[in-house]
Amino acid sequence: MSSLNKHITISKDVETRNDLDYNFLKEKGQEYIEKLAGNIWTDYNTHDPGITILEMLCYAITDLGARISLPVKDLLTPADSTKSIEDQFFKALQILPSKPVTENDYRKLFIDIEGVKNCWLQKFEKTVYVDCKNDLLSYDSDDFSVVDEDQKSDFQLNGLYKLSVDFEELDESEFPKKADRDAEMERIKGLIFELYHKNRNLCEDLIEVTKVETHPIEVCASIEVEPESDEELVYAKVLRAIDKYFSPDLWFYSLQQMVDKGYTTDQIFEGPTLTNGFIDPQELENARLRTEVRLSDLMQLIMKIDGVKVIKDMSINNCLDPDNETDAWLICIDSGKKPKRSESSAFSYYKGVLPVNVNSKKVKEHGKKLQADEVEKQALAKVGMEIKVPKGTYLNTGESTTIQNDFPQTYGIGEVGLPSRASVERKALAKQLKGYMLFFDQIFATYFAHLEKVKELLSVDNKIGNTYFTQTVKDSKDFAELVNDYPTDNDDELTQKLLADLDDNIARKNQLLDHLIARFSEKFSEYSFLMKELYGNYADKSVINAKELFLSEYGEILNADGSIKSKGISNWRGSAFNYFEQDPADLWDTDNIAGAQKRIARLSGIKEFKRRDLSPSFIETYKLTNSDGEEVFRWHIKNNDGVYFLSATEDYSTRGFAEDELYQTIVKVVETRPETVEAAFDDGVSDESEVGNFEVQVSPTGKYSFDVINTNADPNSTDRIIARQFLYYDTSEELKSAILEMIRFFTHDFIEEGMFIVEHILLRPDVTSDKGLQEQFMPVCTDQCTSCDPIDPYSYRVTVVLPGWTHRFRNMDFRKFMEELIRKELPAHVLARICWIGERDKLVPDDQNEMKLFEKDYQEFLLSKTNLGQEQDEEKLADLIKILTVLNTIYPTGRLIDCDDEADKLGGKIVLGRTNIGNL
Repeated sequence: MSSLNKHITISKDVETRNDLDYNFLKEKGQEYIEKLAGNIWTDYNTHDPGITILEMLCYAITDLGARISLPVKDLLTPADSTKSIEDQFFKALQILPSKPVTENDYRKLFIDIEGVKNCWLQKFEKTVYVDCKNDLLSYDSDDFSVVDEDQKSDFQLNGLYKLSVDFEELDESEFPKKADRDAEMERIKGLIFELYHKNRNLCEDLIEVTKVETHPIEVCASIEVEPESDEELVYAKVLRAIDKYFSPDLWFYSLQQMVDKGYTTDQIFEGPTLTNGFIDPQELENARLRTEVRLSDLMQLIMKIDGVKVIKDMSINNCLDPDNETDAWLICIDSGKKPKRSESSAFSYYKGVLPVNVNSKKVKEHGKKLQADEVEKQALAKVGMEIKVPKGTYLNTGESTTIQNDFPQTYGIGEVGLPSRASVERKALAKQLKGYMLFFDQIFATYFAHLEKVKELLSVDNKIGNTYFTQTVKDSKDFAELVNDYPTDNDDELTQKLLADLDDNIARKNQLLDHLIARFSEKFSEYSFLMKELYGNYADKSVINAKELFLSEYGEILNADGSIKSKGISNWRGSAFNYFEQDPADLWDTDNIAGAQKRIARLSGIKEFKRRDLSPSFIETYKLTNSDGEEVFRWHIKNNDGVYFLSATEDYSTRGFAEDELYQTIVKVVETRPETVEAAFDDGVSDESEVGNFEVQVSPTGKYSFDVINTNADPNSTDRIIARQFLYYDTSEELKSAILEMIRFFTHDFIEEGMFIVEHILLRPDVTSDKGLQEQFMPVCTDQCTSCDPIDPYSYRVTVVLPGWTHRFRNMDFRKFMEELIRKELPAHVLARICWIGERDKLVPDDQNEMKLFEKDYQEFLLSKTNLGQEQDEEKLADLIKILTVLNTIYPTGRLIDCDDEADKLGGKIVLGRTNIGNL
């Protein structure tokens, strides 16, 4: 190969382990000495004190390197014996499985139900007929019989399924009556419906569950068995082999058994979490409904049975073909049916030339025994389903001692020190060396402290505020004589003193979180940029909060019994909400929502993702007439108790200007960190003291209050004070508590944002009805069957409804980000219509507030849907379809600008050619 075309590769061996190589470290250190002081330092022999110091430092570095090289399980083991390494990570069952997505995923889920032997998911066929002339839909083609053929069309509803189930044979001793067996089958069907809707995919639904139909096959055989064999046992094995061929059994395996089969961890945990063990995916694939039965296959299976000597004669007959016009070696099975051994099947057994009489009672006993042996093995599959996290040993990797004690005693800086007869000069020199070495001691103590904190810094649930750490130097003789103002018993205080100026903990925390998030192939870059524009100095802290919450909820949170407490953002991303037979409390003010909705909320920093009323608000803007007779606007904000605790300080000509100032006030409040408030009040405050973005006011009577200020405004301008709390406090401590409570309220409790995802497939008229139900369909636009494809308004379509009035959602850049995020996070085959609608409560009459109307109709629809199942409350369905049809996206007011006019800097600008006027 030409050297010019030689491939460039990156070496995989990037570990040098130089930190453990004492000779290498000493050699490198001496190189640096020669470069820095070669003209005055020429003696590099071992006896030189400088070389001795270098050797001590090299030794200490190898100690640090050795600790870093410890097994990861030991580095991550916490000091607290009551805690575990498992607390720092998601367990395999939390993060590796996913909700069912594919057909085989759902088959696994239902086979896990006791009483289900096998099942097959199939598309539910339902045709919708279209009258393109009048833009009408119907299930009945006769409704449009008078319409010309070129004005008609049709489509199939997609996303609807039916399930064919192969139920386990019920023990007649336990269910002696047919009615009992039928009731048990209906009970299992109910469990299937319940489990499906807990794991339903977005824009999909299960319509019916039926028992799989059978295709009877008559099997006749003459078999010679070995002379010493048990003919009843052989007969039982033959029958089981034939039945398993017709309808294969699916077995559960333990984690270790799956590993022994050669499956990797990600393959084993793929799909839903089961209660009875793991199902071999290859066996599941092979257990599909047979399309044909081959006589040669049956003969091979029987010949493998111990005790079978030879098959003298064997045939298969199609019981559904009485004229026997089928191939004698192959029978095709009707679609959707499973082959079953007919009761007319006949078997005869021989030992040599003599026929053998077979005791049918013993054959049944052997069959039950074979079945029981296989079932007994299944109990072991439930054992050890979780991957065991290695148990480490806590080795106190953060422990640090002074390297001064390792020097030869002649240096006089160790524990023994100098003899009492040493001169004052000698003692001074020793103390000087101790002070010099203290710098290195503190450096090593800091490194060891960081190593100890690695387990917490890289945890998915990390709540540590600092990102730099240190610890006090210990075991140094006469330490108090060397330093002043050194907290020897408080590592946190020392960290603050030494590293506070270096620790930009917000920026570094963001970097750490970005590293952890990148391990899941996720990112927050666009969100972080937009938050800078909207929230200024508070943006970084807000982004950190969003990232921490995102990481902590990435995997499932499990209860002690293994049930799901909180669905993971990752493994439930494609799920829908459960509408099936739900309590009203699980349909509204609930986290029973689509997985994509929770994921979008966490990726966009929406604090509360529950389905709830969004129109109520802590904010009120109102009109009044000022002293000049002009109509103006003001605002105030209520707290959780309904008390107005923050108000405007001036009049605004428009509601938009009032709300702009309101949201600027909120930003100024959250920009002030609680630590700033605590420090300011510790130092003492007085009248007009600035505490972050607050200004303290003290009345002549000694009462305290505060204003929210814009510190960037001219101190003499009316723009400086942007809000005021018209409440008064007796002491500065009460004032501090009020300011901290306001910061906490706006950071945690002040919630305006949210969203609704409405699945159109749930708005379909009853697909099990024989009627056309023309009046219950959503309106469509067909344009005489010439455009508007696809006509289908139901299949894989959703409407996403968001409040268009909130601070972030009024910003067009953030809207664009949200719309792209919604489309990216929804499954690729789901088409979204996004609506930014409404006004907050009390701004307009209720009958004109689209958000309030939508909330009412959607809630009532859900309540009727969960009670009626596949049927519909026609009135509730019609009301919801009506409001969905008329939803209008609202846009902030603005004005056109000249892009070339640098002087035109007004906010709310609209640029021609870049304005979004609605979207699908």
